[in-house]
Amino acid sequence: MLRAVSILFLLAFPVPAVRPAQTVSEETTVYYERNCQSCHTIGGGRLAGPDLKGVSERRDRDWLLRFVVDPKGMIDGGDAYAQQLLADARGVYMPAVPGMSKELAGKLLDLIEAESKLEKSRFAGTQVSERPLTPRDIERGRDLFVGRVALTGGAPACLACHTTSSAAGLGGGRLGPDLTDVYARLEGRKALGAWLSSPPSPTMQPIFREQRLEGEEVLALIAYLKDEAEHAREREGVSPVLFLVSSAGFCALVLIAFDFAWRNRYRAVRRPLLHRG
Repeated sequence: MLRAVSILFLLAFPVPAVRPAQTVSEETTVYYERNCQSCHTIGGGRLAGPDLKGVSERRDRDWLLRFVVDPKGMIDGGDAYAQQLLADARGVYMPAVPGMSKELAGKLLDLIEAESKLEKSRFAGTQVSERPLTPRDIERGRDLFVGRVALTGGAPACLACHTTSSAAGLGGGRLGPDLTDVYARLEGRKALGAWLSSPPSPTMQPIFREQRLEGEEVLALIAYLKDEAEHAREREGVSPVLFLVSSAGFCALVLIAFDFAWRNRYRAVRRPLLHRG
């Protein structure tokens, strides 16, 4: 009798299906750290891209999967919400993430969903000090940027690949972009701090994966780059024409020096031959 009543109760009030809890793999976590957290937080506010906390409540899973796999295609295809995201990012497209697939996108969404349920996610963002920046911070940041002071983790100086408007001599490297206005482009301390803490670029990622910047180093570089952005118009960067002229002049000096050093190179051969003759 009791069994029959239980069956009737279940038929009258069916228990809703519960989606099994997703186990987030370490591989997925590492992938998010290396490719996503420099532009997104989970509960820490907007960076270059939107805060992802509760994103599965804003759009359905199928839409999110399609966007993560091909953000540019969704935007160019006319999707209204995708175009709103582009407008919020001031026209900056979300880049195609290396190795992305629908399966990997699903794993990332499971990670975001699990982290969104926590009181504080481990991906809430790098906590960069909000204290006022001082001239001393700017000076230390300049020293770190050009390599006068070595980075604690052993990574190369920024000047090896980047330049700014105040870079001394012939300027810095050209492998990476000019960072004179990067503080303004990333809209401030928080986003720039996240980028410096975990650079997402394919060139920088292998270097800084094991040689991360310390918190005070990040703050000093932020201070320097903020100062660069604010005073860029007052400075004149190194002109490419000046670089070419300087290079040509240096090569000419080297050739003249070689000619001077070897001006007697034939005499040791001609004189003995003439003497014998």
